[in-house]
Amino acid sequence: MTEDSHIQYRVQDGIARLTLNRPAKMNAITAAMGGEIARIAREIDCDDAIKVLIIDGAGDRAFSAGSDVNMLDDLGTPWEGRNRADYDRDYIAPLLGLRKPAIAAIDGYCLGGGLEVAITCDIRIATHRSLFGAPEVQRGWHAGSGNTSILPRLIGYGNAAMWILTGDIFPAEEAYRVGFVQRLCAPEDLDAEAMNLAARLAKNPPIAVQSAKNVIRQSQGTSVAQGLSWENDGYTLCMMTEDAREGMRAFGEKRDPVFRGK
Repeated sequence: MTEDSHIQYRVQDGIARLTLNRPAKMNAITAAMGGEIARIAREIDCDDAIKVLIIDGAGDRAFSAGSDVNMLDDLGTPWEGRNRADYDRDYIAPLLGLRKPAIAAIDGYCLGGGLEVAITCDIRIATHRSLFGAPEVQRGWHAGSGNTSILPRLIGYGNAAMWILTGDIFPAEEAYRVGFVQRLCAPEDLDAEAMNLAARLAKNPPIAVQSAKNVIRQSQGTSVAQGLSWENDGYTLCMMTEDAREGMRAFGEKRDPVFRGK
């Protein structure tokens, strides 16, 4: 478990939880926080004991209002900002590259860079009072880490264009309607919903889960034929594992399988 003033991180029973902990600033993300998130993402991917990640925000006002606009100068020169991943200041690319499944537990505002954090997750759960948007265009720029390139793949071109080009804020029901959010719940149920889902994912064999996530992600940007080829390669790899053999044995013996990630 690690904890500082702005990022909380702990692991229990194979489930990692990363909390954006700046509630007084609506969990706006600083460059220093971005570096810590990148470090934690690498740690998660290298720890075989971790099966699932949950990302949430402290307090009841926001998941995250995005990058802290007042601290954008901390990214350095425009060239350094453009290459922020090389300076360990980009928190989106490491999260997007996670092999393990990630769940966003959203309560309150989910805007700008906060929306991009949610985009990096595979499944999003939100409270009915949550609000979503990509307001950057109203300030004179657009997103730089996923809203313009990934959001259209999640919710469709027209819906993404509506969000990004207007910069407006949309209610949770709209986010659910367009498929950005997979589940809605009451605020008091959010933690339990996220933990129950994480526990459900953690029960599955990790090699199969990570291979399936990889094929899902990779196939979004290529042809069906290439996606099917990657899918077949992943399937073949999974069928060579001890977990697959255990799954077949358990099915035949009518018992719960015991997966070991091998």
